[in-house]
Amino acid sequence: MTTIKYISVRGARVNNLKNIDIDIPRNRFTVVTGVSGSGKSSLAFDTVYAEGQRRFVESLSAYARQFLERMRKPDADSITGIPPAVAIGQNQLQKNPRSTVGTTTEIFDHLRILFGRVGKTICHKCGKTIVKDTSDSIAKDIIDRWSKDDKLYIMFPFKADISNIDEQISLMKERGYFRLVSKTDYEIIDIENTETQPNLLSDTYYVLVDRLALQNDKDTVSRITESIEQSLVYGLEEMSVLNLTESEIKNYSSIYECADCGIVYVEPEPKLFTFNSPYGACTKCQGFGRTTGLDDALVFPDKSKSITMDAIHPFRGDTFSKYKRQLIRIATYLNVDVNKPVSELTDDELKVIWEGAPGYIGLDKFFEMLEGEKQKMHYRIMLSKYRGYTVCRSCGGSRLRRSARQVFVGGKNIPELVKMPLEKLYDFFKNIELTEYEMNVGGKLVEEITWRLELLVEIGLEYLTLDRLSHTLSGGEAQRIKLATSLGSQLVGTLYVLDEPSIGLHSRDTEKLIRILYKLKNLGNTVIVVEHDLEIIKSAQNIIDIGPKAGEEGGYLIYSGDYEGLMNCKKSVTADYLSGRKKIIFQEVKSAVGNKHIKILNPRHHNLKMPEVTIPLNLFVCITGVSGSGKSSLVHDIIYGGLKKIHGGYMGEIGGYERIEGFENIEAIEMVDQSPIGKSSRSTPATYIKVFDIIRDVFSNTQESKQMGWKPGYFSFNVPGGRCDVCEGEGNITVDMQFLPDVTLECEACKGTRYKKEVRDLKYRNKSIVDVLNMTIDDAFDFFKDNEKIKKKLSIMRDVGLGYLKLGQPSTQLSGGEAQRVKLAGYLESKSEAHTLFIFDEPTTGLHIDDISKLLICFRRLVSSGHSVLVIEHNLNVISAADYIIDLGPGAGEKGGLVICAGTPEKIMSCTDSFTGIALSNMENP
Repeated sequence: MTTIKYISVRGARVNNLKNIDIDIPRNRFTVVTGVSGSGKSSLAFDTVYAEGQRRFVESLSAYARQFLERMRKPDADSITGIPPAVAIGQNQLQKNPRSTVGTTTEIFDHLRILFGRVGKTICHKCGKTIVKDTSDSIAKDIIDRWSKDDKLYIMFPFKADISNIDEQISLMKERGYFRLVSKTDYEIIDIENTETQPNLLSDTYYVLVDRLALQNDKDTVSRITESIEQSLVYGLEEMSVLNLTESEIKNYSSIYECADCGIVYVEPEPKLFTFNSPYGACTKCQGFGRTTGLDDALVFPDKSKSITMDAIHPFRGDTFSKYKRQLIRIATYLNVDVNKPVSELTDDELKVIWEGAPGYIGLDKFFEMLEGEKQKMHYRIMLSKYRGYTVCRSCGGSRLRRSARQVFVGGKNIPELVKMPLEKLYDFFKNIELTEYEMNVGGKLVEEITWRLELLVEIGLEYLTLDRLSHTLSGGEAQRIKLATSLGSQLVGTLYVLDEPSIGLHSRDTEKLIRILYKLKNLGNTVIVVEHDLEIIKSAQNIIDIGPKAGEEGGYLIYSGDYEGLMNCKKSVTADYLSGRKKIIFQEVKSAVGNKHIKILNPRHHNLKMPEVTIPLNLFVCITGVSGSGKSSLVHDIIYGGLKKIHGGYMGEIGGYERIEGFENIEAIEMVDQSPIGKSSRSTPATYIKVFDIIRDVFSNTQESKQMGWKPGYFSFNVPGGRCDVCEGEGNITVDMQFLPDVTLECEACKGTRYKKEVRDLKYRNKSIVDVLNMTIDDAFDFFKDNEKIKKKLSIMRDVGLGYLKLGQPSTQLSGGEAQRVKLAGYLESKSEAHTLFIFDEPTTGLHIDDISKLLICFRRLVSSGHSVLVIEHNLNVISAADYIIDLGPGAGEKGGLVICAGTPEKIMSCTDSFTGIALSNMENP
């Protein structure tokens, strides 16, 4: 049999694909490109990946299939040569608070096994290594530790209290032990001497088992071993050896505990290090790392203030200010600087403030006092003001119980490792020093951990930590983590389909991504990437261009082949930009920086450490910097959160800062993100921009509607009336299969149209309401060319490049970039006169370079309307079109958080320390 070298697709008609035939080479790196909405995802995901996944699911047993999503066969004549498929999309990782970067990448699982097999437990009190002694190991230690002829006492603890001392003494006599040894002066006491018995409880004593002079001969070793065994049995796993010659005592235990401190630990095993199991989780926070308690940020709302300036919020006012005066009065004696900002206080000073001291109650006891009086309403209200989710004080946020936190490998425990940036963690495991035994047991685990960390660092995620929560990652970060995880698993013969992996990636790191994709391909896999980035398109072995336009005017195969052939393709819009035949259009005359601005002083959140940052207003401003430099921390957590709270109505978490100046220069703030515009199939672009209301008015004003008495609401699928009564306007019916997954079927009554027959039969210019909802926005614009209200609303959707969307397309089917542009259209249409700061987070997601010019025109419209636009972006075309750029860096994580340069694009290009400036200088402007 000959090996199939291609994935052959014949007659693909999924969504807007026009019956296309294509051969995709296997074991190659293929890029699928084309304008937004042309049908790229329909080919790559809905056809090729869907069929690969469907065939894999169909190969499973009926029992296994009941737990998996039911998959339909893609609409195509034939698909052959397809391997098992894996999709790596843009969707964020799960929002489970127990999901972290470590668990997602499976590195944490390897760490658990490594620590469970070769980890050493160190006593947190005395710092000694915990070992589980045996009679043989104790005997060997005695011989190795002390010299020949040393006088030794072999003993075990005498455990008795006033209630059972007589019983214990009788028991010792029965066993043949008649002497006790005092711990203080090593004096031997004869328990047959009744005069000494009343004083036995006044000190700690040992039961003497044997006295001998140390020799290294067979008989002495045998005698020592026998005495040790007796001591461990009668001492309840504990015993001691006293060297009279050296006046030294050594404690031993045959259970896993510190023999000196008496602290019992759990023996290391893999399940001890999982915070998702009661066995390893911190008992206080149940493995979440946070507990409901006193929120430090609420107790000290402004840490730039000192104690004398009322930094301790509960001590403000007349009622409790006496406690503030207590602290100030004795501060000198406690070495607490009450005139220093709280943010600069040492741990010892903060410990005094919380725990108190003679003459000062302390915050802990203050809140305990409130708890004791919480039957009083005003005390309960007072307590509620300062409660919130805080880092668990028991485990310090590590999520693990004490026994797990005290296990070390290479001098580090798991809480220390998971808090290290991946770059430092990679260096640690690359240079880790282990004993020969540890390498034999855990060498392969170390290799696997190092390999996975290397992939994450190579892909540009060196600034992340393993304890970073998955739901706090951006879409691009989540996708690159999935990509690195797939590489780490080292599957071969697999089809990988990726959706814009360059999202959130600075142009400096694009080359890293390309190397990773080729690494995946070189393992023996087929890689298909849906992408707009020109550098990635240039690097591909095979390029598929779908077009020529979006929606119904797209779905045709424009080109399939190598890069050189694409450059000669006159029909390809992508080739026009790559070859320079076409250039992006944006406003050359930019706005000048005015006097109005917003200034954030001393922002301190995550890795931010700049003294201040100024955002000029009434401009198009771009925040740039490498991935992880602090852009989202600054814009989302401080600028948006801080301004939103000032203007009222924000309950989310806000990053730390000293103060915000100039907030009075804006009247509103809007975050135009990529979250869905609706969560149900009833939400559509037509309902979101309110054009469906006008369309329903048009149908209700027809002669037939007036005769029937049908009002605009009769044409809505959201309320009873003209909608189908069987499916209630959903268009489909969900059948409960009890023990099997629910099955969704098309409604037989309305055939999926959502409406009753009489509504479907009513026509406006030979089109029913169902026909109109199936129109694209471009088609509807032409159809309602005589209605200015409808044209006005639809024209804005066309301006943002969404003319290809259907009016009735469920919002749940829109990509993040499409949802963001629908919101933008809504703001453009509203024409609010209030000065609004609009914030966009990577608005070019999913946009072809041909559509970026439309987006830039929309930004200019917002600015010319008197608003301000703030954009987080990596796309060089958008950055070069900005009025003002703030470049953060220079690196990621701990190496970032500073303003490298701020000013016009020309000023950024002249800054040799700016990676963004270097990229702009090297940019071939399309």
